[in-house]
Formats: sequence, structure tokens, C-alpha cells
Amino acid sequence: MPFLLEIRVRPNSSRNKVGGSVGEPPRLVVAVQAPAVDGKANQAVIKQLAEAFNLRSRDFTIVFGELGRDKRLLVDGDPFKLQSHLEVLLGEPKLL
Repeated sequence: MPFLLEIRVRPNSSRNKVGGSVGEPPRLVVAVQAPAVDGKANQAVIKQLAEAFNLRSRDFTIVFGELGRDKRLLVDGDPFKLQSHLEVLLGEPKLL
């Protein structure tokens, strides 16, 4: 069963980081060093999310917001484990 994940991307960041939240309802913040050009940031986002959730890159599909900072992704995996992991990541300090 796919899991819907809402994120806010921060391209051109000084480092790659997954954690923290922004907005209401809270969206997971994903900072990547890649620029938002030619899909490079999207590729970097999926790679970082795969590492953070201990999944494969192909388990993530962008379904909304491919060209924007706010995105929705479908994630293949156990929804209970993903939700638990997401709660931990949302609780991390915000990236400044």
C-alpha cells in the first residue's frame, strides 16, 4: 500500500539534510545541494529520501509539484513503519 509523503524542498543548500518541518499541516523539509535545474534537485531529493527511510530510490514517485518546492510523493513500503520514521524526521530541528 503506497504512503503519501508531503515535503518542502530547499535546493542549493550548503548540505544535504532530511529533517524538520514547515507549514501546517507539517511537511518534511528536504535540503539538497543540487540546483533546481533540469530535474537535478528532484533526483537529489529522491536519493536523500531513500537514504533517510532506508528504501530504494525507485520506491519514491513524485505525483505533485515536480516543478515546485512543495511536493507530494507516493512511497512504496509499510505505512506504519514509514509513519513512525516520518514522525522522528519531522521532530528534528529546522534547517536555517
